[in-house]
Amino acid sequence: MSSTIAWIAAAPDGPAAAAASPPAGTAAAMSLPEGQWGDPGDLALPLSDRGLLLGDGLFETVLLEEGRLQLLADHLERWRTSAALLGMAPPPPRSLILALVAEAGTRSGIRTGALRLNWSRGSGGRGLDLPAPAEAPAAHRFWLQLSATPPRFDAVTTWISRQERRNAASLLSRCKSFAYTAQIQARREAHAAGADDALLLSSNGDLCCGSAANLLVRHQGRWTTPPLASGCLPGVMRGRALRLGRAREGLLEPSALAGCDGAVLINSLGCRPIHRCDGNALPPIPSGQTEQLWRGLLEGATP
Repeated sequence: MSSTIAWIAAAPDGPAAAAASPPAGTAAAMSLPEGQWGDPGDLALPLSDRGLLLGDGLFETVLLEEGRLQLLADHLERWRTSAALLGMAPPPPRSLILALVAEAGTRSGIRTGALRLNWSRGSGGRGLDLPAPAEAPAAHRFWLQLSATPPRFDAVTTWISRQERRNAASLLSRCKSFAYTAQIQARREAHAAGADDALLLSSNGDLCCGSAANLLVRHQGRWTTPPLASGCLPGVMRGRALRLGRAREGLLEPSALAGCDGAVLINSLGCRPIHRCDGNALPPIPSGQTEQLWRGLLEGATP
């Protein structure tokens, strides 16, 4: 058995082949298309792929827990919405994802882990330009990776990045795009400062998010998360916290952490209390409480 496994679709025969997966609900939807299974280090992308060359693609990270994908519908909805926002073809349907994950579990033995779904705009010519409207669109490319990893609830120390900010006006801030260089640099900066992770400010100057998670800050027992207008990602767990009334949107200045009751970084793979920020201690939140908060959102529990 393996701790990670990947699958990549075979090279499409035509411009629309990769995007033309069978629709959900059809008999053909459960049959796997031609592709290749293997270790992620052994599989390959064409060097002409725009996702590889330009970061021109989208991904979703979905929790697999005890063989069950958590909140898959929410993730796929964001995936589809993001693709439309960036002018990409619709990603593969739920039926195909479920069939591939079942096969991945059988091959690897992984029951709990992180599933990454990748959707590239595919191969194109040199440069930034997309095919002209009169030309056939690029054939999109799909691959996935399943890695064994449990949800995390351990405390984290943070550093507010002085070098990188989230662009409040950019469409990319509303999508999980392949382009994560700014987050990588922010985390490098945090590590150099002796912290585990980075907090990013919005281009407006307010607190926005972590490098790979949304931010929740508690004041007088109430959780607040920055609004989407700050440039934060519309995270799946963040959205559930708002819909279930467990959190509210509000602007958070960097000084908001000084007087808070606690803060957490939350995403689909866990909920980690922030122990310190910029060297200053924050009120501790036991990991059991953060897991309770996270699982309450996962299961749809009301306050």
